[in-house]
Amino acid sequence: MLGLVFTEFVEMVEDRFSPEVADDVVEAVGGPHGGAYTAVGYYPHQEIVAMVQALSERSGVPVPTLVRTFGRHLLGRFAVGHSELFTRHTGLFGFLAAVDGEIHTHVRKLYDQASLPRFTVIAREDDRMQLQYESTRSMEDLALGLIEGAADHYGETVRVASNPWTGDERRGTLFTIERA
Repeated sequence: MLGLVFTEFVEMVEDRFSPEVADDVVEAVGGPHGGAYTAVGYYPHQEIVAMVQALSERSGVPVPTLVRTFGRHLLGRFAVGHSELFTRHTGLFGFLAAVDGEIHTHVRKLYDQASLPRFTVIAREDDRMQLQYESTRSMEDLALGLIEGAADHYGETVRVASNPWTGDERRGTLFTIERA
């Protein structure tokens, strides 16, 4: 998994909890690199999962809530660091429709080894969108947080429902996003 995800997670923990909690979480994982994550490095997905679990144990906040909160944080950081990808779109649905074709293409140029999830628009109307999420990592709560963070970025109030789906030896989550 891309190191940027790790460095942003540690930063979120420092900001929302404390630098000491962040140190404890990183030490609890004890990866072979000693917790020295770099934004351009690549690390095993299991390490971020272990960090979230360690934070949940330390804070008492459920894992899904932490991952969703991290998704919102990460979207905010992406909006600052890659504002050009956000200014091309005037609203949430246009942005979400561009994730696979435009945004992930940009990410692959920067990080050629990145293993990214797939987002496929299944249906789109003025006030409703269905977005299919597919990933080998099953980080649906992160995707939900990213969607909610994007809605915040565009100043849109939405309700998001999620349901698992399977088909053709694939599986994932179908998000239904409705403008409130």
